Amino acid sequence: MEPHYLGINYFDTAEIYANGGCESVLGRAIKNLGWDRSEFVISTKLFWGGSGPNQRGLSRKHVVEGLRGSLDRLQLDYVDIVIAHRPDPDTPMEEVVRAFDFVINRGQALYWGTSEWSPAQVTQAILLADKLGLIKPVLEQPQYNMLNRERVEQEYVPLCREYGLGLTTWSPLLSGVLSGKYLQGIAEGTRLSMSRHVIVDRIRRTLVATPEGQVTQTKVQRIANIAEQLGCTPAQLAIAWCLRNRNVSCVLMGATHPQQIEENVVALAIANRMNGEWDAVLEEVLANKPESPFNYRDA
Repeated sequence: MEPHYLGINYFDTAEIYANGGCESVLGRAIKNLGWDRSEFVISTKLFWGGSGPNQRGLSRKHVVEGLRGSLDRLQLDYVDIVIAHRPDPDTPMEEVVRAFDFVINRGQALYWGTSEWSPAQVTQAILLADKLGLIKPVLEQPQYNMLNRERVEQEYVPLCREYGLGLTTWSPLLSGVLSGKYLQGIAEGTRLSMSRHVIVDRIRRTLVATPEGQVTQTKVQRIANIAEQLGCTPAQLAIAWCLRNRNVSCVLMGATHPQQIEENVVALAIANRMNGEWDAVLEEVLANKPESPFNYRDA
């Protein structure tokens, strides 16, 4: 089943994913399947392009050369969104903003955004772009799931309201933890058994060897019980929960097998079926709702 037949029309990648291999595979798929370019959205992220000093970061040189390399691998004339994969403390913010403005004006991207930037850094980029008459970032791509909520629900809310910032969130299943597949341990062939990524390593250590991990597993089991009552899988419920946040523009999903994509898109229907009562039940289980940003007008 091709993803776009399921209504999926947004594909996110990065120059670092498989050292550019992910972009190459996506580019070949788009070409071989003959997709109409007007019917899908592509974003790619720049920061880690290689080991050389000019192949990483957000200098104007790397943004220009990195995006050119991404477009070559994707076999595209432009991407819809080019994203600064991380903030770059070694490059002045004005240079970063000018670099993304430059590639957009060249027709190589339509918009630009950020990933895992602090609200202060995003605000700085927006205000600087406005001051200089340049194109400002339109989205942030943070991690967001049932167990990682504070940044999205508390810190970014003012930016969404003030500037119309969109959020394309990643890791709705927390590397599979919220799918419930690790309730009986970490089986061979699963992501936590194979990946050596720093974030996955931290999740693996926490889940297996700490009291915090036991608390997490208890929550996941209770989430699985709620999912059963709703007639869905824990993964579908976890994704639906993310979708119910009205500040979230898009939930990014990864998959090891095609059937996972088919199963997970059902989360859209689950999100529509849920109501305030189900939200309250989940909040009782999660017990981690951040405080809303303080409004002095209400004081």
